[in-house]
Amino acid sequence: MELTEKKARLSAYFAEHKKVLLGFSGGVDSAFLLAAAKEAGAEAVACFVKTPFQPQFELEDAQRLADQLGVELHVIPGDPLSSPQVIRNDPRRCYYCKQIIFSTLRTYADELGATLIDGTNATDPEDDRPGMQALRELSVQSPLRLCGWGKADIRAESNRMGLFTWDKPSYACLATRIPTGTPIDAETLRRVEGAEDALFSLGLSDFRVRVFHGAARIQLPESQWHISEALREEIVRKVGAYFDTVLLDMTPRQPRE
Repeated sequence: MELTEKKARLSAYFAEHKKVLLGFSGGVDSAFLLAAAKEAGAEAVACFVKTPFQPQFELEDAQRLADQLGVELHVIPGDPLSSPQVIRNDPRRCYYCKQIIFSTLRTYADELGATLIDGTNATDPEDDRPGMQALRELSVQSPLRLCGWGKADIRAESNRMGLFTWDKPSYACLATRIPTGTPIDAETLRRVEGAEDALFSLGLSDFRVRVFHGAARIQLPESQWHISEALREEIVRKVGAYFDTVLLDMTPRQPRE
């Protein structure tokens, strides 16, 4: 499908759905979707659900993007850790977490008479992942997927529109740093966030700090290994403020869109 057709389809979607409530993460996809909704003349309500699973910089990016577009950002507190099903961190953790977050947004959208949407795009896997199941059950619509927008299109058009998020690396929630089956707690999430902030401050990017038997296991793209070697002492010192043991995974991280 040509980009011009995708643009026409997305404009037609917002012509039909004139008031939308967007589950806004501050990432590439939802940022573009918010900008596209505004450009199409739709009334878009941007909602960021702040939980211990989102690092502070994601909220800051969401606020910065909303400010750039002149859109009010609604920040709603959420607490997935109030759910025993989330805490136990089994393979369906994402289902229970999405249920909590998007049930809150569903209630708000219904009160406003708005269509509830999210930023899932056409290149995201179409499978029975638990999180996708939760979105279907709550009747969350995904305009980017419906209109054929893949990640490459979204990045290119975001760049054209001047959105700073156009080249932002994809970022999964902090809960993904904890191995499935290991219970999640707020303190571990705080330590992971602190360790990743430390690596960001050293100029590294698109990495993960994963919890491995109580240690910090750092995954880096191969292109940044030479940087990590030059900064080895700084990495150990800064990440060591949050974890007693700091490990470098010798298998390169493969960035995913």
